[in-house]
Amino acid sequence: MFKHILVPTDGSALSTDTAKKAVDFSRETGAKITFFYAKPDYPVAFYGEGALIDPTTPEKFAEMADKQAGEILAAAQKRAAAAGVPCAVSAATSDVPYEAIIDAATSNGCDLIFMASHGRRGLSGLLLGSETQKVLTHSKVPVLVYR
Repeated sequence: MFKHILVPTDGSALSTDTAKKAVDFSRETGAKITFFYAKPDYPVAFYGEGALIDPTTPEKFAEMADKQAGEILAAAQKRAAAAGVPCAVSAATSDVPYEAIIDAATSNGCDLIFMASHGRRGLSGLLLGSETQKVLTHSKVPVLVYR
């Protein structure tokens, strides 16, 4: 069956619950987990003729993103260790999370992506879609969606 599962997480309640279920699934199947976090890139906003000045430097923003990623991934890793499930963690900076998730699955040799359904509703769902939907659409690695 599955030997190496990628579990994207963003620290949200749904994502945390999904990580717990992924640990249970991995323990039952004997699979290894790689928890993955897609860190946001430094936002640059332009208004009119000039740029909106953000008091946070790109370096400080990256430091904050690294800290957040570390905390989220450490919590997931602790959960897996408590269940006796072998795991690793990985993070990448990307403003296109679905691409980062697919790239992480491929580069880590994962044979399943186990992720939360972040269903958007209404107009935003029609216009933006969800990262889960984009992963489902573009991934060659099988995707298990937990609701």
